[in-house]
Amino acid sequence: MAVAMASGSFSVCAGLKSVTNHRLSSLKEVHFNSFVTSSRRLLSSAALDVPKAASAAAVEDGETDTVPIPKVVIDQDSDADATIVEITFGDRLGALLDTMNALKNLGLNVVKAKVFLDSSGKHNKFAITKASTGRKVEDPELLEAIRLTIINNLLQYHPESSTQLAMGEAFGIDPPAEKVDVDIATHVNVYDDGPNRSLLYVEAADRPGLLVDLVKIITDINISVESGEFDTEGLLAKAKFHVSYKDKAISKPLQQVLANSLRYFLRRPSTEDASF
Repeated sequence: MAVAMASGSFSVCAGLKSVTNHRLSSLKEVHFNSFVTSSRRLLSSAALDVPKAASAAAVEDGETDTVPIPKVVIDQDSDADATIVEITFGDRLGALLDTMNALKNLGLNVVKAKVFLDSSGKHNKFAITKASTGRKVEDPELLEAIRLTIINNLLQYHPESSTQLAMGEAFGIDPPAEKVDVDIATHVNVYDDGPNRSLLYVEAADRPGLLVDLVKIITDINISVESGEFDTEGLLAKAKFHVSYKDKAISKPLQQVLANSLRYFLRRPSTEDASF
């Protein structure tokens, strides 16, 4: 997710936090619209009432039996003025007009859009800004709402994608056949990236609210998030953050504290369930 993230903008919404700390299975009765609106007060009037896919008959005729792995990239690094979103699902995606309209309902403008093909499939790429400011999105809660809105539209218009997405467990017609072992899937690494910042890589099992939780854990130990990229690849989430401590690269001892904090949280995602 290449998005310029000002450290002061990372306030965490209690509504989203309470939902993300519950197991994904507990979301079975939760409508996607109510989940997103609880994550951001400003979305309370947004038209996100998209029903859960009800039938596999929506899968287009002529498609192969092999379902491609959906990929959603939220990129804050590659454009100084806009958040870049890229969506890939083999060659099955159309113009995504419904997705663009859903993003506009979040108070966003799609200022540029393009489509290109490569060996991995058809890529739909959007440049997004906040309608109120004309600037890129820096709030992690809104970035997570963007991600979940895109995934929800994938589940609605391509219900076959539910078997390849973690959110298919709660919102799709068929849950993923594979279950991700969080201990095996979790990887956290911190590298030096010059004198003034470090590079943090995180890979983990995907779930709603993960982006917000990652940023909160990082900033709770007084580390600033400058920019980053957040990728959803099937059942996994992969994040890259440029981070610093007091405008300097993170020291080795603090790198270890950061890595241990993230590993503990990601490998034990339900440790706080008893508090609710």
